[in-house]
Amino acid sequence: MASYGFSLSSLDTELFDGCGVTKGELIAYLEAMAAPLVTELADRPLSVVRARPGAKPFMQKNLPAHAPDWIPTADIWAETSHRTVRYPLVTQARTVIWLGNQRTVEFHPSLVRTDQGDADALVLDLDPPAGNDLVAGFARAARVAGLVRQVLDDCGLVGQVKTSGAKGLHIRVPIAPLTFEKAAAVTRALAERSARLDPTIATTAFIRDDRGDRVFVDPTRVGGATLVSAWSPRARPGLPVSYPVGWDDLDGLDPREFTVRTVPALAGGQDRWQRDRPTPGTVAEELVEEGEQIPVPRVAAMHEGLRRARAQRASRKRSS
Repeated sequence: MASYGFSLSSLDTELFDGCGVTKGELIAYLEAMAAPLVTELADRPLSVVRARPGAKPFMQKNLPAHAPDWIPTADIWAETSHRTVRYPLVTQARTVIWLGNQRTVEFHPSLVRTDQGDADALVLDLDPPAGNDLVAGFARAARVAGLVRQVLDDCGLVGQVKTSGAKGLHIRVPIAPLTFEKAAAVTRALAERSARLDPTIATTAFIRDDRGDRVFVDPTRVGGATLVSAWSPRARPGLPVSYPVGWDDLDGLDPREFTVRTVPALAGGQDRWQRDRPTPGTVAEELVEEGEQIPVPRVAAMHEGLRRARAQRASRKRSS
């Protein structure tokens, strides 16, 4: 292994209980895929998932105080927790290796770069229901991806797709720059149109109990939201990887094929996610206007939750 200016440790230990992969294998994967990972993570505030034996994997946003001073950071105010978060920024390969040495398994960059003023891509996250096993859930997500592709075609847009590293799929749609507000509206419109094509298998219901056994077409991945990076491992047994795939390869695809042990050879030194990035499309104004009429999912879900709580209280009073 290369010299990075710090010592690699505990390489023979299992990353976390039941993982079946050692820390050394993770580091070897990160070394092999450092270049495309740096391309994906560059200058985006980064949240990570770390893992250790005897504990469940956990999300970490703040860069630890003991981190090297050569890792740049972005200080961002978090409204939900009312604090400033010191996010790491990836600018070089050894940052990825240092994070891996800290048992970082997953890399979740912000969709927005620190220098970015407008949205240059839309993202749709296809999330199968919890009750499905991995292969069945992925097959459902693949069917819904076909709906999304049809909607994109109808709108004159082109997307690309990758596995989530679990049983879902992520679709990225490069676009000519739009304000984040308009990009959010367009994402809602695309999600709604996709779900309407076949509401028996797809839904935009933000409240989980309302989804049933349908795939959630998540329209909320906009602006400062995060998404697991292409080429990132996932903290699951065998360390599966979020892997770029072709639209025509989705039928019958098994996401378990893409792991830290198999992906370097499958990728063959190619950054398929960047290589196959479509030419940015122009979003029609009517699509923006359509999306602006669709309520923001989290806000709508909050109001619906309050309405249901009031209805339940009223029902209890009537029955008492």
